[in-house]
Amino acid sequence: MSAEKGNTYLEQVVAQQAMLEGDLRSRRAPGQSAGPAAPAPAATMQPPVPGALAKRERALGAAPAEQAAPPAIDVRVSGFWRWKNVIVPPNAFVVHTRRGRAEPLHLGLGVSFRYNPSTDSFLVVPGATQTILINAYCICRELQGVLVQGYVQWIIQDFATAYRKLDFSDHEDPMRLVNLQLREQAEAAIKDKVATLGVRDVLSDKQPIIEELTARLRAVAEGENNSDQGLGLRIVTVQIKEAVVSSSRLWENLQKPYRTEQSKIARLAELQTEEVIAEREMTAERLRETRRIEHARELEVLRARNDAERFDGESAERLRRTHREHDDNRQVADLELETATHALRLDRERQAERAATDRARIAQEQELKRLELDGELALQHSRAEAAHRSALLDLERDRLRAALDNERTPASIQAELVSSLPEIVQRLPKPNELRSVTIGGVDGTRLGGVLAELMGVITALQQATAGDEDPPRP
Repeated sequence: MSAEKGNTYLEQVVAQQAMLEGDLRSRRAPGQSAGPAAPAPAATMQPPVPGALAKRERALGAAPAEQAAPPAIDVRVSGFWRWKNVIVPPNAFVVHTRRGRAEPLHLGLGVSFRYNPSTDSFLVVPGATQTILINAYCICRELQGVLVQGYVQWIIQDFATAYRKLDFSDHEDPMRLVNLQLREQAEAAIKDKVATLGVRDVLSDKQPIIEELTARLRAVAEGENNSDQGLGLRIVTVQIKEAVVSSSRLWENLQKPYRTEQSKIARLAELQTEEVIAEREMTAERLRETRRIEHARELEVLRARNDAERFDGESAERLRRTHREHDDNRQVADLELETATHALRLDRERQAERAATDRARIAQEQELKRLELDGELALQHSRAEAAHRSALLDLERDRLRAALDNERTPASIQAELVSSLPEIVQRLPKPNELRSVTIGGVDGTRLGGVLAELMGVITALQQATAGDEDPPRP
């Protein structure tokens, strides 16, 4: 930079230094005295940027006490005079001290207690994770300006150590001074590390910066080798978001090799593509012209072939028609001859059919006569057989009756006679007079006498019948 324009970077550093001094001044709550500490309100989860807060304070000047910002942590104090109760939210650290005692009465997270304003004092600090935004203007090894942006997240790990070594007395934001101190240490560590690196190293690999920054902050916040020299804090994470070259011309010069290389690759790719396309177009044009010539040649060959085939077809058609006419005439003559022959054959067949019909009719008549004679003979034969069978049946019936009569016992005959007596009596004529003759001392008028007489008659008949059927043996 020229002397006439001044040193802009130096002016920026001086302005930041003045702003930092203003921000590092401890602010007290309105009306707070140097005596026993009053309840210190806590800050919000995400504190405002200290530089912006300092600018706002310088612009506003000394604000009235009634315009002070309300505390971010809702600490409720109830009761009156010496009998008060302090209700602390569960996500806030609190330390409660009393006059005359070296150790705190209450110390921990979310501890509520009784409070006497005349002898007691307490401090409330948020226990949530704090985030510090970092914008470090660094000078690299090539003496070029580089802006490194990152953030650090930390949390209170040992509040008993932290409240003794750190300043949480800010009325609006108890974490403001701690965040400012850690941010300055982080920016200093980043500047020290970037000063040993080149521009390309800073832009391409941010891991060395992160490792250096993490090691330094943990040594300050947690103590080296887990010693008790730490501040009671724990570094949660350290990240570098972006690294930007301050000079736009240098940034363009850094990008030019890559852009030129990419432009060369793109142009070579375009030339290669154009060459391939031109070669393919010529190949396609040559192939298209070759195909057109071959197509024209094939068309000529096809036309000549079609003409020859058409001439051959016409000649063949004329010859075929001539042959067809001769064939038709010959077929007509053959058909006429065949028709005459067929008519003659039909006449002969009709005559033969008539003769065969006459012979068949005569044979049929003879067959009918023969069948009539055979029917009459069969009828006579069947009648004779029927008469013979009837005679045989009569003989068999008589034989069976005779056998049945021969097989009858006297008892069955008597029973049959007894059963038929009413019918016999009904058929007898009515006597005009009744004369009774007793033979052998049997009374004929009684039923017993009549039965005795009938039995005698039947016995005589059986003997006579037996004498007729069984002739005396020689």
